[in-house]
Amino acid sequence: MLRYGDKILGLSAVISGITDSRKRPRILTCRVMASSLVMMLARLGSLHAMEKTKPSSFWKRWIGSQLPSADSIARIVSVVDPLPLRIGIRQFYTRLKRNKAIAAPWQGLIPLIVDGHESHATYLRHCDGCLDRIIHTGQGDKIQYYHRHVTAILIGKDSSLLLDAEAQRKGEDEIACAIRLIRRMIKHYPRAFDVVLGDALYTDPRFYQCVTNYGKDVLTVLKDERRDLIRDAQSLFSTMNPQTFSLHKTQYECWDIEGLTSWPQFKKSPVRVIASRETTTVHRQLNGKDEEKVSSWMWVTTLSKNKANTRTAVQMGHSRWEIENDGFNETSTYWHADHLYRHDPVALLNFWLITMMAYNLFHAFFNRNIKPVFRKTLNYLHLARMILSELYQGISLPVIDSS
Repeated sequence: MLRYGDKILGLSAVISGITDSRKRPRILTCRVMASSLVMMLARLGSLHAMEKTKPSSFWKRWIGSQLPSADSIARIVSVVDPLPLRIGIRQFYTRLKRNKAIAAPWQGLIPLIVDGHESHATYLRHCDGCLDRIIHTGQGDKIQYYHRHVTAILIGKDSSLLLDAEAQRKGEDEIACAIRLIRRMIKHYPRAFDVVLGDALYTDPRFYQCVTNYGKDVLTVLKDERRDLIRDAQSLFSTMNPQTFSLHKTQYECWDIEGLTSWPQFKKSPVRVIASRETTTVHRQLNGKDEEKVSSWMWVTTLSKNKANTRTAVQMGHSRWEIENDGFNETSTYWHADHLYRHDPVALLNFWLITMMAYNLFHAFFNRNIKPVFRKTLNYLHLARMILSELYQGISLPVIDSS
């Protein structure tokens, strides 16, 4: 996998370009970052777990020296500039795009999903970059400290790509953090995506104004916070016959109206509201009976019907869950992305960016380098265990004299 990353994605050049603020480093930054990347690919889960593999001959071949200690890696990562890591992820995207590995989904529009994620929370330890909130408990009010970042994931036809992340700062909300991220995304990925997706929190005029100023469309979940817009849309829906279609085991009844001006905070252009009532048949194994589950959704968007018809907009609205499933759930559960490697704001961001880089490399290798016949029998976890076994294979056990 590392050879694939070096040949196809320029991995060695990316790692060698990462720098830190030390003036006379005794341990090269590239060695620290290369070992951290392997830790993520092997899914070891902690710096101390990686330090246990120090006797492995793999490290001499990969970084050209002995593996640095866990404390040294944590200390050095906390002074690394995040910019080269972001440049490295962008280089991955550029190479994959050039190799035709990133294609638009069937509707022709490439969505960018943004969402916030809280990596950890604690009542005990805090740093200069910690956010805080008051938690009401039975023992009284307590101050809880936490870190949150906003991440952007690109959804292609057959794969997803984690592109960038921004840490939320003290005194700002998630929308302000997301706007800062979007502005950087527009600068570095101007043609990578067509529409930005978000949950109900991003139905915010500041976010819509920012995205539409750059010529991109927005689609977000609409809930009862925008009462005037919902009331006007529902009154118009009552005079319309729903569009119906089926997909897999779900039946859709959709209402779609555009040209609404009932959102005075966003005055740039009229918006479009889509409502969907979805009935899914679920077979219960406990009693062997089929059960119908009904759910209702509503979205607001700047997409016109010419760009995305009702079915396309509904499917795109549901694809927002890709960032939860592929971006946060997978990386938190299987990649240990929420592990606190070092309680420092720069280190937290850098370790998350390294995880994003490892995630992109892993999935590019699996989807592009492994033959389809093997992908049918080889899953992600098995491949991850093969990577870990190669790391432990290089450890020589001590010879015990039994005489």
